[in-house]
Amino acid sequence: MKKFLLATVALVALGATVPALAADLPARQRAPAYTKAPPYAAPLYNWTGFYIGGHLGGVFSGNNNFGGLATGNDGNGRFLGGLQGGADYQFAPNWVIGAEAEYSWIAGNNGSIVFPNGSIYTNSQRGLGSVTGRIGYTWGPGLLYVKGGYAFADNNQSLIVGGAATPFALSGNQSNGWTVGAGLEYMLTQNWSAKIEYQYYNFGDSSFTTPAPLPSYGNFRTDDHVVKAGINYRFNWGGPVVAGY
Repeated sequence: MKKFLLATVALVALGATVPALAADLPARQRAPAYTKAPPYAAPLYNWTGFYIGGHLGGVFSGNNNFGGLATGNDGNGRFLGGLQGGADYQFAPNWVIGAEAEYSWIAGNNGSIVFPNGSIYTNSQRGLGSVTGRIGYTWGPGLLYVKGGYAFADNNQSLIVGGAATPFALSGNQSNGWTVGAGLEYMLTQNWSAKIEYQYYNFGDSSFTTPAPLPSYGNFRTDDHVVKAGINYRFNWGGPVVAGY
């Protein structure tokens, strides 16, 4: 009987001890919940803002020879380089409108025209400039655009008659005209973009009014074809590159 009582007391004591020991054990760490990675966010580029930059390229003057009555080499290509600056606004959301001003310095002489009487006319353009508006379509970092507006030229003209410099007068204005062009611009980073561009300049038709007999040779057109590559620094006033989709 004593053995039975002792065994019963031992079982009761063991039952009280096991829960106490279990309470002293550290709590089991719960595994963290699985978090799904966010979907890939493609960048959305914002073209809105101001920019400044530079360009290099070549200019090819139109080949005019007074209807075949004079000869010349005014179609020669020359090197040019210059600066540009402007502002763009992106809307709708894939369209960009803007305005740009630029000036290009031209190296070398664009040639001379020789008349049958031996007179030599030279129009050396030292620079070309323009103020244009442009509109383009963008797909992320790319922008395909057209442009057009006012053009001006810095001309250095001369006429040699009988081996001597001679005063002369022309009809029309060879310093003011119009320009159109098209190009592709690509945003390299949030602040830098590069472009390639073609631009046509037209300064109208002119003819000599003096000295005689140059008016009898008719008129000529002053125009230029320009191909250039450039780079722009963009101030990103329209906001940084953000995530889309």
